[in-house]
Amino acid sequence: MNKVQKLVGVGFVSVFASVLAFTATLSTNAFAQSPSDSRKSGYTYMAPSTQILQNDDSQNPAMLWVKDGEAAWQRAEGAANKACASCHGDARTTMRGVATRFPAYSGSLGRVIHLQQQINLCRTVQQKAPSLPLEHQILLALESYVALQSRGLPIKPPADAKLGDAQKKGEALFTQRIGQIDLSCQDCHNNQVGRSLAGNLIPQAHPTGYPLYRLEWQGVGGLQRRIRNCMVGVRAEPYAYGSDEMVALEAYLAKRAAGMKFESPAVRP
Repeated sequence: MNKVQKLVGVGFVSVFASVLAFTATLSTNAFAQSPSDSRKSGYTYMAPSTQILQNDDSQNPAMLWVKDGEAAWQRAEGAANKACASCHGDARTTMRGVATRFPAYSGSLGRVIHLQQQINLCRTVQQKAPSLPLEHQILLALESYVALQSRGLPIKPPADAKLGDAQKKGEALFTQRIGQIDLSCQDCHNNQVGRSLAGNLIPQAHPTGYPLYRLEWQGVGGLQRRIRNCMVGVRAEPYAYGSDEMVALEAYLAKRAAGMKFESPAVRP
């Protein structure tokens, strides 16, 4: 894999070097040895002050994106002059449970896609509107609004053999060491859960809250943005938004979190 050309600071490298050192001392996979009921949302690892932001919608900054998404849901766009509501009606009922089932296989595209890609598909096919770049503010707003309708439901990936192929690919990517720091996702998020890295506790990396408001970003972002952050952190070239690799990782992470409570739009440090 090509390495990112822009190097991060020496202090950042030192932190990851120390992680690698104590990773090498462990021969067991902590997550694999734990029963399923030991899985924890990233919410568990947050400071109480951050948990309060997520607990109260009047304080949760992600709700600003939800409001924008609600407006976009009703707004007619494209040559077809149609809104999301034109086909799907009241999102509070028609979108209930939808976000818990993505990524999913798209028969029309012949591949597995995530929720932002599905929204773009609706835009181009139904609304006859231009596709938007992934992580575009309109896509994030609509995704946040749709995701809110599934809050509290269990994550439930579809039982689809074609999705299964993507999940297997994602699992392989999750365990593959990458970058100049030579770490895999599992080295931190399976083997070092609960330890401190750069002042933050390492979570199990379950995608229960995406899209979410991240204090570091001062905005809402999707899971793929967070994965790219981690890849840059280990000095690896990030996969492109919407790439097969990114969607496969999302598919595996959703399978890994199956049955956990969906809490989007969440708040994270």
